[in-house]
Amino acid sequence: MDPTVPTARLASSVVVPLVKKLFQQDGPGAGLVDRPVRISSLVSFRGEKRTLSEQDLHKLTATLVRRAVEPAGPGERPVPIGEDASVALALARTLYSLGDLDMEDVQAVRFGPQALARAMRSVEPNATRHLSAAAANLHDALLETACVYILHFFTQRSTFVPRTLVQHSQALADSLARTDELLRRVPSQFTQDALFEARYAAHIAHKHNMLTIYGIDLTNSPEQWPLDAAYLSLEAGFAHESRRAPIRGEHATIRAEHAFHGRDRVLLRGEAGSGKTTLVQWMAVTAARQDRAVLREGGSPLAAFADRVPFVLPIRSLTRQDDDLPTPDHFLSRIRSPLAAAQPPGWTDRVLAAGRGLILIDGIDETPEKVRERTRRWLQDLITVYPGNLWLVTSRPSAVRPRWLAAETFAELSLAPMSRSGVDSFIHRWHNAARSVSESDEQREQLDMYETSLGAAVRSKNDLARLATNPLMCGLICALHCDRRGYLPHARKELYEAALSMLLSRRDRERDMASPDGVELTEEPKIRLLQRLAYKFILNGKAELDYSHAERIIADTLPGVPVAAAQGDASTIFRHLLLRSGLLREPADGSIDFIHRTFQDYLGAKAAVEEGDISLLVLRAAETQWEDVIRMAAAHARPAECAEFLLDIARRGDSSNSGYRRTQLHLVAAAAMEHATELQPRVRAEIKERTAALIPPRTSAEAKDLAGIGSVALELLPGPHGLTDEQCLLTVETAVLIGGEAALPLLSQYRDHPAVPVQQLLSTAWHRFDTRAYAESVLAGLTEDEVYYEVTSQDELTTLRELAAPSRLRVADGLTSADLVRHVRPERLTHLWVPGSMSATWFWLSGFPLLHTLTLAPGRPEPAPGVPVPGAPVPTLDLSSLAAHPALRTVRVVVDQPLAGTEHLAGTVEVVEVRQTELTW
Repeated sequence: MDPTVPTARLASSVVVPLVKKLFQQDGPGAGLVDRPVRISSLVSFRGEKRTLSEQDLHKLTATLVRRAVEPAGPGERPVPIGEDASVALALARTLYSLGDLDMEDVQAVRFGPQALARAMRSVEPNATRHLSAAAANLHDALLETACVYILHFFTQRSTFVPRTLVQHSQALADSLARTDELLRRVPSQFTQDALFEARYAAHIAHKHNMLTIYGIDLTNSPEQWPLDAAYLSLEAGFAHESRRAPIRGEHATIRAEHAFHGRDRVLLRGEAGSGKTTLVQWMAVTAARQDRAVLREGGSPLAAFADRVPFVLPIRSLTRQDDDLPTPDHFLSRIRSPLAAAQPPGWTDRVLAAGRGLILIDGIDETPEKVRERTRRWLQDLITVYPGNLWLVTSRPSAVRPRWLAAETFAELSLAPMSRSGVDSFIHRWHNAARSVSESDEQREQLDMYETSLGAAVRSKNDLARLATNPLMCGLICALHCDRRGYLPHARKELYEAALSMLLSRRDRERDMASPDGVELTEEPKIRLLQRLAYKFILNGKAELDYSHAERIIADTLPGVPVAAAQGDASTIFRHLLLRSGLLREPADGSIDFIHRTFQDYLGAKAAVEEGDISLLVLRAAETQWEDVIRMAAAHARPAECAEFLLDIARRGDSSNSGYRRTQLHLVAAAAMEHATELQPRVRAEIKERTAALIPPRTSAEAKDLAGIGSVALELLPGPHGLTDEQCLLTVETAVLIGGEAALPLLSQYRDHPAVPVQQLLSTAWHRFDTRAYAESVLAGLTEDEVYYEVTSQDELTTLRELAAPSRLRVADGLTSADLVRHVRPERLTHLWVPGSMSATWFWLSGFPLLHTLTLAPGRPEPAPGVPVPGAPVPTLDLSSLAAHPALRTVRVVVDQPLAGTEHLAGTVEVVEVRQTELTW
């Protein structure tokens, strides 16, 4: 929940009486003085005349917290109930610092509430140290609210107004004089830049602030929804070389929108429909708005967007006319921005030279391979000339090789499939959007019923859960479930067929919408025309085509679709498809594309099969741009045709001299086999035989390749019997990468495997799965005491407490010592691995009397964007108080972290210093 929401519920009638108690009341007289008045002299809880005790101050903050959070509905509380008291205590400590401020009341009013809040936090920086992230955000929001009323209270005091009138008059005169002088001295170029940036930011915020929500067609509902309401935060995982599971904060999954927290160059991979373009839009809008509520804290993961100018550069637009990529001053003209002609000469160069750019390059996979390599060189040149900017490049996973931009120090992230909770959240948001445009209580009640039944179906049906893995597929599933009153297709091909039917014909027909252009086409002729158009897109290697090219394709196809030819020429039919099909859009004047690449690939595959181009598909099977086309072609082909098609791909792999290409083609055949409607058992056996040669995987790279074919690999992956420890480890890694509920039965077979690395991987991979399901299926059966269980959330802590009492625990950033004391059972805990943020005090260790080994992860703060880690300050780690814990025997710390107090541990606790790279399980 947004932490600013509770503060919006606080009326002045609630806050003002509380704020008044913080300060002494005015004495008699008008107070006509001009001398400075310190804030510290006004507070009522310091000095000889204090009327408010520290306990009273705590009661006031407790009332403020309670009044802020009590109106929250179920699931809307900003913090769990148990954290209210902690927030109130921290807020009392912060407000108590008013008595230590070296600031005048007039000065505070002039600076504003945010500056006053920052000043108090700087006096009492440890007030929120032990709070969770959500609790700290609530503390900050309430503090700023209180500061607003504190400053208002200052301005109402009788001693304030007379004293400030003269000061304000003088300051205003000085300000006007300085402004006039500044305007005379500052070159007009900067003024023009500032004015243009304001126009440009407003344009970006407006253009990219809408998302398509498929299928919400209740009466007169809109087809697009504001990004704020529709955006769903996704997780992204770092590419990692180690075979152990990623650790949050190290090789972890993070919220995708936090990609620039501590890094300035990111290559983001994601499957079709995984949300890459939506994330680009969110980043662009966030940077354009410069919302202080989002970016206000320097340590925020979103602070990197502060003072950034976003450039959204779809590769298909940059290469629309030719293969030459633009120089910065031509960015806007190449994407056909309406502001291209209005930008001041050299503006883009000045923005990038100052390191203020946010360059979002979307869709590397939508260009031919020769253009991708040219794009890489283009990026190299830009980064060399313009250091300090933020760079994001998106691509489908296999379109560019691993470490494609490693030489340019790009971090590689991959959008993770939606988690169970993410799918539930998406379903709820989608139905909320539908409810918001419903015109009757009956419709809203139906939507409530649909939401409940769909959520239950996704949780209980594996085939449906396998489809609901990204925002696009979840949106289609929600739309079709509602559109068909609870009936859902069971395969990807059926899902697309139903979606096309909904978009192409049923939407207008069921809304009683007459065709505005006089063209009346049923679903079949529309599909015939669109699939031909899609196939030409694919053959040309383009994601966009200009109008004239598209019209020529329609003109060539019309003779074969007489019902369409009878209603107009190519231009008329093309305009009808563009306006009424729901599948085409106009990203820029004079060009078109499909609303999503997935629909283009599906229709293009249908055209290729119907035109008998199976041999062409076999030749293209190893090209990454054709991956989804190959899979959908297997779904469209007739049984005999499909069998020959898949065997030809496999045999082409057999004849390849390249081991990589042979493996690739065998995996493509296996992945496509999953989509075949009907396939002879002998054909399925032949393809599985070839794929089985790759199983179990021999390297992590092979494990990732196998995971790429999805659930088919799960059918081939063996149990632990007869495998070496290394083979078991790589098999588990493959299943973890595939993920989903279907992987749990296989992973559960390995939970009592004796190899420590296998059990360590299992114990740290559960944040990739539904917490409860993974804990019950896998964690509850782990038998090895030498592995660390990694926890990354309070939900995981609670689940672990219910199911097991581990002897070893690793805690991720974001959790606090209070969380550990509250949720961890102490009767078996002997080894604990915690982040340096928990090292402020050690008294909480007394809650774990058997703990004898403590590992401290680096206490180094997250680096600012563009600042290398070695340059960041490292706080001193004081270990002296650890001597008070008699069971403690070993402490492991990173060698480059300054230590203090080790002399107090001599003879009782061994301090082992290790390098960062040696800090292992």
